[in-house]
Amino acid sequence: MQDKVREKAKPSIFILDVDGVMTTGQFFYSADGKVLKVFGADDNDGLSLLKNHLEVRFVTGDKKGFSISKKRIVDDMGFELDLVSTIRRIDWIAERYPLDTVIYMGDGIFDHYVMSKVGYSIAPKNADKNAKAHASFITSRSGADRAVAEACLHILESFFTPYNPDLLPSNQIKLSGEWTV
Repeated sequence: MQDKVREKAKPSIFILDVDGVMTTGQFFYSADGKVLKVFGADDNDGLSLLKNHLEVRFVTGDKKGFSISKKRIVDDMGFELDLVSTIRRIDWIAERYPLDTVIYMGDGIFDHYVMSKVGYSIAPKNADKNAKAHASFITSRSGADRAVAEACLHILESFFTPYNPDLLPSNQIKLSGEWTV
């Protein structure tokens, strides 16, 4: 695990790439086109612990698989998802947020362009070597294998109040594992 803390403004937004971070990065095709992506467990739980501290938003460059990502990210998890070019991502982010307040999590061959300019960056264990070289923190887990949950716990510990596994989270926090009957 690697951790390079940058002395910058307190983070206000966590932007995550979808494919390779929330998913395995694999695309399953049939004769009809892209039909499946594999999303991991516990990542939504970790994100629910961050929601009171940071805005959480997702980006994807996968136009053909956007409806699949939308189903999981927007419909099931309730977060914003934007279709953003992988090579124009830093411009898109800079138009919306002060870069020093951004935490970005990515894995791809172009994500290092973002990671080198934002306040803090995270890469999953199986990220591209350039992404890992520019990451402030590298998770011990791969994308879709609880890497996002690990990143969330790291963010809480580094910038806010660490998660205490001995205490049940407050009922004022809407957790992803809660359902109404």
